[in-house]
Amino acid sequence: MKQNLLGIDVGGSSVKAGMVDVATGVVLGVMISAPTPRPSTPERLAEVIADLAARLPQAQGSVGVAFPSVVRQGVVRTAANIDHSWLGADGAAVVGRALRRPVVFLNDADAAGVAEMRWGAGVGVTGTALMLTFGTGIGSALFMNGRLFPNTELGHIELHGMDAEKFASAQVRTQLKLDFPAWIERVNVYLARMQALFWPDVIILGGAVSERFAEFEKLLRCDAELRPARFAGQAGVIGAAMASVES
Repeated sequence: MKQNLLGIDVGGSSVKAGMVDVATGVVLGVMISAPTPRPSTPERLAEVIADLAARLPQAQGSVGVAFPSVVRQGVVRTAANIDHSWLGADGAAVVGRALRRPVVFLNDADAAGVAEMRWGAGVGVTGTALMLTFGTGIGSALFMNGRLFPNTELGHIELHGMDAEKFASAQVRTQLKLDFPAWIERVNVYLARMQALFWPDVIILGGAVSERFAEFEKLLRCDAELRPARFAGQAGVIGAAMASVES
């Protein structure tokens, strides 16, 4: 039986929403979005999410929210790319009050990884798989034989005296106006660190920039098999909707 649920993906620059057929992992219709508020406090962000949900009234039932933070039992534990007022907040309760519907909160990269492993580039992968999302920061989702090890936050591993995401994220590429060769050289340094620590069999590269994978694929260097994410900018929304029914 079809079940169409709402998935929300909170990013550092925008909040995306879409109605997802969780039986197939397909986004129904067009995803919508709104700018992430400044400051992105719980109250202001909940308002933005509620406004997006109101624009997709056909998506009924529980709601999944992919959030840029370590999330444990719905509670926000880190705030690298979101307002620090979220620290310690029960995200599921905050958004649930705004929507008046059950809400499941989870780490955004974990959500994207779950979508890719179930329906996308990770289908059929055994052994160790690592999903990396390049956006405002670098998100990560680590899988062993298809099972998620949650909240890895590997974008915050130290690299050249800073968080790795401050060196190699897609936002850094934009801020420094790097062309693909210059940016991918930074990405390769980061991939080498991931290889040395985890020896993954497959690395899935996600985030909106993955839609341009063909332009920089030949510049990448890594011992692991590299695959572009199938869902690109949709993965967080799809994974969040799936989590809302499977958690």
